[in-house]
Amino acid sequence: MYSNGFFLVTVFFLAVLAATKPMGAYMAQVFEGRRTFLHPLIRPLERLVYRLCGVEEEREQIWTQYAGAMLMFSIVPLLLTYLIERLQGWLPFNPQGFGSKLMPPDLAFNTAASFTTNTNWQAYVPETTVSYFTNMVGLATHNFFSAAVGIAIAVALVRGFARHSAQRIGNFWVDVTRATLYVLLPLSVVFALVLVSQGVIQNFSPYTVVKTVEGGTQTIAQGPVASQEAIKMLGTNGGGFFNANSAHPFENPTPLTNFLQTFSIFLIPAGLTYTFGRMVKDTRQGWALFGAMSVLFLAGVGVTMWAEQSGNPVLADLGVRQDATATQPGGNMEGKEVRFGIPASALFAVVTTDASCGAVNSMHDSFTPLGGLVPLVNIQLGEVVFGGVGAGLYGMLMFAILAVFIAGLMVGRTPEYLGKKIEQKEVKMVMLAALVLAGAILIPAAASSVAQFAKNSYLNPPGVAAANTNNGGPHGLSEMLYAYTSAAGNNGSAFAGINANTPWYNLTIGMSMLIGRFLMIIPLLAVAGSLAAKKMIPVSAGTLPTHNGLFVALLVGVVVIVGALTYFPALALGPIVEHLLMYQRVLWS
Repeated sequence: MYSNGFFLVTVFFLAVLAATKPMGAYMAQVFEGRRTFLHPLIRPLERLVYRLCGVEEEREQIWTQYAGAMLMFSIVPLLLTYLIERLQGWLPFNPQGFGSKLMPPDLAFNTAASFTTNTNWQAYVPETTVSYFTNMVGLATHNFFSAAVGIAIAVALVRGFARHSAQRIGNFWVDVTRATLYVLLPLSVVFALVLVSQGVIQNFSPYTVVKTVEGGTQTIAQGPVASQEAIKMLGTNGGGFFNANSAHPFENPTPLTNFLQTFSIFLIPAGLTYTFGRMVKDTRQGWALFGAMSVLFLAGVGVTMWAEQSGNPVLADLGVRQDATATQPGGNMEGKEVRFGIPASALFAVVTTDASCGAVNSMHDSFTPLGGLVPLVNIQLGEVVFGGVGAGLYGMLMFAILAVFIAGLMVGRTPEYLGKKIEQKEVKMVMLAALVLAGAILIPAAASSVAQFAKNSYLNPPGVAAANTNNGGPHGLSEMLYAYTSAAGNNGSAFAGINANTPWYNLTIGMSMLIGRFLMIIPLLAVAGSLAAKKMIPVSAGTLPTHNGLFVALLVGVVVIVGALTYFPALALGPIVEHLLMYQRVLWS
């Protein structure tokens, strides 16, 4: 069993490694405005978009203008999506006749905020709640837009390092257009066709009602699945067409589609590390970031796979062996698809939370305490282990700035990174971005664990927010902590034992999504503007090399230490104590 897992992870990592350079080189060409092999086909369409939208392609923006354009591009579609959800009963492509009452105001706000922020948290059952029109026009379009925004922000930050004595960091509208037309759209078309060839459905048919062997009836949901599945993975969005997400056979029918979907989550984020190296004219810098991400990825997948294959000691040999080294025969298969097994399920869980994807092919709530701890920690670290499209790169660059700042303090020198002095302003903005994520997770999670409401109140009919969890004790706390971690980290996966479709959770989780997305992006754009204006400093004997193994180790250490200092108390009350109690044969129901 362990050999199967090792083989799978090895093949997966080698595939990602092989794709990183060509994908990264292509994106560097795109965002530097150089000609690509797709130019004859897409360049006329790109020009048409600029003409229709009144965009001046050569006119660049200072960071405040870039941030303002990003906010406008996000807020207006958010409002439109909210209206589409509330009016879906009167809109076309609704063969099931789903009415607007299925999307009350709090749920519509939560869903609009979710897809706008690349979170794709779904507090509803997709196949029984939203129409085809809502899915395609209201939600799937955000899969392109929000992913393109993430890429644009990363590219703007890279320009901050690459340019010197400059006031401008690019044109947001141009970056978003190129990310959509040259990267996301072509990849999605090709991947959707591959998925269709493997059995993923794509139609606009009404749901099929069939008779079962016992003589009853069953409704089989369907729809335009393959097209949305492709961008769901490539854009690290994660929102499933079906409630079972990538565990559903119509979304993910075979081990081959499972591998391809897992690979597609990392394809663009890994490539962006090489794009970074090309744009700053030193590819070693990109490979250093890739190396740090790889170390964290391999450590996470190793722990998760071991924990799930070891299983629950309470079930070891049906309770005959009562020692701490006992393992569950066959490992922990609860909540996992038999056609994927433990290795592919564990790999998928780690990849989807390393990236801000949130797609799942197994239920994270059913993982062992340590198996569930890793996805939780992956998100809390900022999903910088390759991460979401764009978000992983700018998150890791945030930690790189912290790493050189700490190294500078240790040797008594002004910290430098890629020839730019890291000074007070940059460090303040980076720390603000880091604190925003922690606050958006820990404050509402703590409030939900103790919040009391009047009986049958609007905010929470059951009366106590914590009563919405399936489990008591530390696992119940983990369910709430995971919900807000996933929201603020713009991931979208869940410990699905929590019933989050109440006004309290819809509103607070929706706010966490918006805070975790935009109050992290804006400080980093300020960093980009500040760095772009700086002069380049020549390398000296005191310059810390940022392309070697020592820097990779320093960067990994900073990521882990910052995460540990911030979240360890909450984790100790949740999955850590649950793991210790499990070996004392104490379980929580």
